[in-house]
Amino acid sequence: MNKKPLIISTDPGIDDAVCLTIALFAKELDVKLIVPTWGNVSLDKTLNNALRLQKFLDTKVPVVAGTKLPLVKEAIDASEVHGASGMDGYDFPEADESLLVSGLAATKIHEVVNASEDKVTLMQIGPATDFALYFRQYPEDLDKIDALYIMGGALGRGNYGPYDEYNVSGDPEAAKIVFDLGKKVPIYVAPLEVGNQAFVEEDTLQEIKALGPVGEMVYGLNSHYEVNDPAAAEGKRIYDALTAAMLLAPDLFEVKDAYVAVDTKGPLTYGASVMDFDGFFGQANNAHVAVSVDREAFKKWFVEAIAQANK
Repeated sequence: MNKKPLIISTDPGIDDAVCLTIALFAKELDVKLIVPTWGNVSLDKTLNNALRLQKFLDTKVPVVAGTKLPLVKEAIDASEVHGASGMDGYDFPEADESLLVSGLAATKIHEVVNASEDKVTLMQIGPATDFALYFRQYPEDLDKIDALYIMGGALGRGNYGPYDEYNVSGDPEAAKIVFDLGKKVPIYVAPLEVGNQAFVEEDTLQEIKALGPVGEMVYGLNSHYEVNDPAAAEGKRIYDALTAAMLLAPDLFEVKDAYVAVDTKGPLTYGASVMDFDGFFGQANNAHVAVSVDREAFKKWFVEAIAQANK
């Protein structure tokens, strides 16, 4: 079986670290490049986190620094959730800076895509800034992209504003650029509500902790991770891992096609992702959106994915 070549845009971030760990050890994937961007915390921290995580995991995927700021708006910050470092809760080793490659992220993504014999899959688990810039700079690459998997958007209510989810709201203009390409590149979306459905309770986290050093890392991060949500007491939401699950275990999800638009102008709904499943806008669908997940099956898959990283 040929492994899928994969490029990950990420803003580590506790749930990003978990998703990266799963992707780096998935037998089906060949992670070619990691692109840390601003997001949960500033770029200097997300870049350092990607390098610290790889040092801990003993993986050797090249890392290129992404963008420092959104395309238009001021940057937002989620350190109150992820901690000052972005990955509070575990004592990681010093960063492996030998993995850093120089140059602009868009150009490095282009180089990896063009060097691949197979179409490349993209995974976006932070703001869309770097992939938006890549697609703007290298539109000729579109036919070389197999699919794009996104954690972002909301079916209804948001977690950063009444209707906007954090990743999309962080850079609405970039998110609009990316979703507008959904008629040319298949886009799969794990929205906020599906992440809320797939919470992981303490007993499952204890099972993961017992797996070994990687399990202890995942447990430590998630013991720190607090989501400002009334339902948080039920368990930990590991949002970004849902993106890896959509790629690796699609049968866990109910998926519906939709036209996804991002509001970049409304004074009250700026940053909202509007998901039209019923053709109200008269637009062709541009995304395959998960609307529910089998939570028990997801938990089993999640434990097995972390176990794979401990082998």
